[in-house]
Parts: sequence; C-alpha cells; structure tokens
Amino acid sequence: MDDDKPITEQAMETITSAVEATKDAAVTAVKKVKKAAKKVAPKKAKKASKKKAKKAAKKSSKKAAKKSAKKAAKKAAQKTAKKAAKKKAKKARR
Repeated sequence: MDDDKPITEQAMETITSAVEATKDAAVTAVKKVKKAAKKVAPKKAKKASKKKAKKAAKKSSKKAAKKSAKKAAKKAAQKTAKKAAKKKAKKARR
C-alpha cells in the first residue's frame, strides 16, 4: 500500500481493480460457455430430432396396429354373420 495516498483513495483503487478483474473473468467465462454451447447444440438438436422421430414412428406403428386390429375385428364379425346366415338358410331349406 502506498502511504502517500489517503486510505479511501487506496481502497477505491483496490475495489476498481477487483471489479475490472471480475469483469474480465466474467467476459472470458461467457465466451467459453458460448463456444462450448455452439459445439453441443448440434449434437443436442440431432438427439432431439432422433427422439422425436422415434416417438413419431412409435405413434404411427401404434395407430397402424390399432387400425389393423379394428379391420380384423370387422372382418371376423362379417365372416361370422355370413356363416350364421348360411346356417340359417341351410336349416330353412330342410
């Protein structure tokens, strides 16, 4: 510490230099974080799109399965109705 300067002035200089150092450190940290984020962003986007595609595929396959099950049930109902009608017709002929 400089004895020629008043304590308040010395304190202000110390605080000013600390603030500047902190600011510089913060700017450097922000730059590093931005750089890292730029590297990570494409990977995350790719992963997210993959996840979305997987979810969509799962949804569509579920929908397709539901549709085919519905179709099969309808066909089975028609078949049994046809069989019943045939049986009835056979009995009526006797």
